[in-house]
Amino acid sequence: ATLFSCWLGWATIFAIALSVNGLSKRDMFDYGEQAGDQLLEQGTDQTQQLILNQSMFFFDGTYDTVYINTNGFLSVEEPQVESEYLGKMPASFRMIAVFLGDLDNSDGVGKVYYRQDSRPSILLRTTDHINQAFPQDDEIKPTHALIITWENVAAHGVPGRGDGLDRKRNTFQLVVASMASASYAILFYPREGLQYISTPVAGQSELVHTGFVKGRVKGWFNWSSSPGPYYRIATDNETSIRQLSEETNSGRRGVWVYEIGTSPIFYSITPGQVTNLYSEPPQPSYSEPTQPSYPEPTQPSYPEPTQPSYLEPTEPRYPEPNQPRYPEPVQPSYLEPVQPAQPQPPRYEPQTPQVVVVDEDDDLDVDVFAYNSETCASNRQKCSSFADCKDYTNGYCCQCRPGFYGNGKDCVAEGKPQRMNGKVNGRVFVGNTPSPLELSNNDLHSYVVANDGRAYVAISTIPAGLGPSLQPLSSLGGVIGWAFALEQPGYENGFSIIGGVFSRQAEVTFLPGNERLTIKQEFKGIDEHDHLVVSTELEGRLPEVPRGSTVQIDPYKEIYQYGSNLITSSSNRDYTVSLPDGSVQTKAYQWRQTITYQSCPNDEEVRAVQSTQQLSVDQIFVMYDSGNQLIRYAMSNKIGSIHSGPPEQNPCFTGRHGCDTNAACRPEEGIQFTCECSTGFTGDGRQCYEVDRPIDHCQRGTNNCDIPERARCSYTGASAYICSCLSGFVGDGYTCQDIDECEQGRCHRDAVCYNSQGSFTCQCRPGFHGDGFQCTPGSPEHEKTQCERDRESIQVSSNTGSFSFFHLRPAVSQYVPTCDQHGAYEPTQCHGSIGQCWCVDGNGQEISNTRTGPGQRPLCIDRGVIPPPIGPTTRPDVSPVAPGTHLLFAQSGKIEQIPLDGYSMNKGEAKALLHLPDRVAIAVAYDCVEKMVYWTDITGPSISKASLEGGETISLVTTDLESPEGLAIDHLARLMFWTDSMKDRIEVAKLDGSQRRVLFDTDLVNPRPIVADPSYGRLYWADWNRDGPKIEMSNMDGTDRTVLVKDDLGLPNGLTYDTESQQLCWADAGTRKVQCMDPNGRNRRTIVEGIQYPFAIVSHGRNLYYTDWRREAVVAVDRTTDRETDEFLPQKRSRVYGIATTPTQCPQAYNYCSNNGGCSHLCLPRRGGFTCRCPDVVDGSCVERNL
Repeated sequence: ATLFSCWLGWATIFAIALSVNGLSKRDMFDYGEQAGDQLLEQGTDQTQQLILNQSMFFFDGTYDTVYINTNGFLSVEEPQVESEYLGKMPASFRMIAVFLGDLDNSDGVGKVYYRQDSRPSILLRTTDHINQAFPQDDEIKPTHALIITWENVAAHGVPGRGDGLDRKRNTFQLVVASMASASYAILFYPREGLQYISTPVAGQSELVHTGFVKGRVKGWFNWSSSPGPYYRIATDNETSIRQLSEETNSGRRGVWVYEIGTSPIFYSITPGQVTNLYSEPPQPSYSEPTQPSYPEPTQPSYPEPTQPSYLEPTEPRYPEPNQPRYPEPVQPSYLEPVQPAQPQPPRYEPQTPQVVVVDEDDDLDVDVFAYNSETCASNRQKCSSFADCKDYTNGYCCQCRPGFYGNGKDCVAEGKPQRMNGKVNGRVFVGNTPSPLELSNNDLHSYVVANDGRAYVAISTIPAGLGPSLQPLSSLGGVIGWAFALEQPGYENGFSIIGGVFSRQAEVTFLPGNERLTIKQEFKGIDEHDHLVVSTELEGRLPEVPRGSTVQIDPYKEIYQYGSNLITSSSNRDYTVSLPDGSVQTKAYQWRQTITYQSCPNDEEVRAVQSTQQLSVDQIFVMYDSGNQLIRYAMSNKIGSIHSGPPEQNPCFTGRHGCDTNAACRPEEGIQFTCECSTGFTGDGRQCYEVDRPIDHCQRGTNNCDIPERARCSYTGASAYICSCLSGFVGDGYTCQDIDECEQGRCHRDAVCYNSQGSFTCQCRPGFHGDGFQCTPGSPEHEKTQCERDRESIQVSSNTGSFSFFHLRPAVSQYVPTCDQHGAYEPTQCHGSIGQCWCVDGNGQEISNTRTGPGQRPLCIDRGVIPPPIGPTTRPDVSPVAPGTHLLFAQSGKIEQIPLDGYSMNKGEAKALLHLPDRVAIAVAYDCVEKMVYWTDITGPSISKASLEGGETISLVTTDLESPEGLAIDHLARLMFWTDSMKDRIEVAKLDGSQRRVLFDTDLVNPRPIVADPSYGRLYWADWNRDGPKIEMSNMDGTDRTVLVKDDLGLPNGLTYDTESQQLCWADAGTRKVQCMDPNGRNRRTIVEGIQYPFAIVSHGRNLYYTDWRREAVVAVDRTTDRETDEFLPQKRSRVYGIATTPTQCPQAYNYCSNNGGCSHLCLPRRGGFTCRCPDVVDGSCVERNL
């Protein structure tokens, strides 16, 4: 009780201290000459041009040069004289007004410092500020920082007593953090640093300005210009300016964060979203340490290589790891040395109810949604499938289950060997050579026997000029040795603590030549093959090791210090080089590295992680294989205490246990131990065998059936399958031969028979009509259709009372239906007298919300009967596709397929996949599990399917449908969802069409496209209601229905969701744009615009493919370049409808209904769980429940 009282008391004192004390100067980024800053010249209107090491994004522009000015601003254009903007804001040039006024640093007291910085500790601080200001966004990782500090600057023209000590002075700071596609501004206003808020301008006192100025914007044809946007941080109000040091938009008093520029698309300046102050103990300042944790070399510094061609390596821009992240800690500490972890007082942060918060952004004209649901119920899928999710006061954490280890996001089986794969890139100088050797996507493979800590590394395609000199760098891939090192009692290896997502930077200094090499590695977690994925960058210079030399590295020990999301280590390593002439050289290098990662900040049960651990590495083997251009490393790794003690005798800790490589060693009393096979293996531990897993040889293509064009492979469970010949072929399934149906007399006697592989066609002879199976002489008697009868009745009624030799004509003001050449209603009907047009269904009835005014014609779906093509026709069956990814799209009477070669359409191999005479297929979807294509038909109407590998058409839903126009498949839960634009509802059913249930039948007018995200149990659909188009979202069980987009929409016909990039994209025939955004409604951007009339869209990798009614084509769009790259024009030119892809493998995903969740009937996924629901027509055995 006493400990708790003290704990609570300290928490209260800290919270009060934070609420009373504002931002201090010591809380800003380090500045001054000791931080490496440069100094702006003294004066009242001094400007310094600075060329940036990395581009900066501001509004919609990209800039490599900036201008720093005494008067409290940074501009990207050369500023005008101060008389042109002081008192005349907004300025005519682009600037960031940090604290703009007539400022003065000419007295020697005030100073303006500036520098560019890419050190990891600085970038970590910028990351921390940005991610805390935008907690709902993906993690931001800047690669460059520009730091400008105005210290003790006075107001120009304010009199004093002469020594400058009585003048009021301001101190403030701007940090511009940039990455590959965006820049952020972080502004610091310390309370004691704002002593005045106005300066004299033209004899009057003018309040200072803070904000972002776009400058003059040119109009059309550059004939005129007008002031661009001026985003104000503080208004022309004294209180507003004084609040700069008291309020925040980033959760920290006096700190303001803004997204100021993005590429390639920019929408608006975006402020941070956290206006409440975090209640936590104040942290020590981030003063830059002189790296006391690293043993410093005897020399005070190491000069850079003297050759002009080698510059200080720039920071490579690593791709962002596509991994979910934990909420950022409010203020991680990077002070060194790190003390052993102590229990911390609980942080009482404001709790946010789990609701959807809607923020309207006038600049975007789009609803933005933020989900405040940091609980296991909403985030279970972010944990490893071998982990449990646990809720805490401030959020959730993932914990690996017994038998597995890791950080909960990544978990691997104990004792199981681990692999690491990746690519190596970079530029390396060798010896005194003036030109670097390039590494481009060289393969790196590593393997570690986890139960004895032995690691093996190989890097391929290393040129002979570089390979020998890489031999001393065993730690290049040896990080996997630390990650999976053999653990001593009470100590943990790297993967047990931080998992598989982290960044590593190592600095290597070779002695005595002072050559330097930088190694940067980005670890991206465990992939679907259970391999750790890494990307590696090398930059710098190596001492030359002559060809034919061998290298021996002495055993070494490396001390790892563990802090908050930061691990540092250093060591000195000795090695000997045996030259071809027999001589031996002894050399050394110093190794210093930093590892950054993201821990879970919500765990209230503080893990007893040792603050300092020692990695012992011995039995080091290195070799360059010149014949195969391979560099090989091997080493044994143990992690334990830094203190020497009696050697551990238990074989589990020495590695001499004799367990199988796929077994975990379990220590017992003394030197006793047992061996236990890893998960997925069976045996006595000394010998382990992989558990026999069933293999679907049909799906893998490892069966011995005849080719898919002639035979079908049917999986029957376990690893068994059956081969059978397709219809039109005969044989045992392993060998199939075509049946010549013409020899069997299948056609009518007055018809001609045409045989083809697997099929045949019949055509009536000249003078006869029919389908070839029945032929009759002469032409058929034409029976008038409903449209023709309606047209005739109106014409007759308007001409009653008189006889005319001319054609019948209606009255001038009367509407007459138009019929096509086959007598069906034209889908678009018009009334010439009033100038209006509208869409009709197959019965001639007007479709609501389709009527347009004079001068416009709506594009309507042709619901009439498809005319039979001239010449022989094939039966309505499937033409099997070849292996690989294809595009499937619907056209009148058929579904066609286009093979994809990467992202290019192989237009020469395009052909009809499915013939559907007298049918209009609209939506197309694909089930990657059973390789089935699904489609909706509005002439039936119906929903049907057929195997992609050949087979008959199977009707699934044929009743209670009117106009099914959208279709989505959940391949995990085995469900399909569809929209019906006539019944105005959205339904769900099993993939066999059974257990139908209406999800929504309200607030729908013209629902058309619908897509599913099985991993998160989400549905997205669009309603092209002309009076109120919208894009909506819900869980698959019908809960949490939400409008995502309602502004700047016209006719959102097409919709697609990319599970890899988690982007929702749509094609709009009204705005004539293709746009994308994240599933929370943020980051909306236009991909292409000015397109004609899109109908459907699908995503595949970096490309989008959409069908266009006016172009009657399939169009490819590259999302990375925002431009159209190709189009496919079908041989038969007519409207194209739905489109889908046929991936060769299902995406790696999981949801709670993968095995129907134990439900009696429908298992409907939702975020973080599932719901058992009954179909609308149900028997008495159905049970509903929420899980």
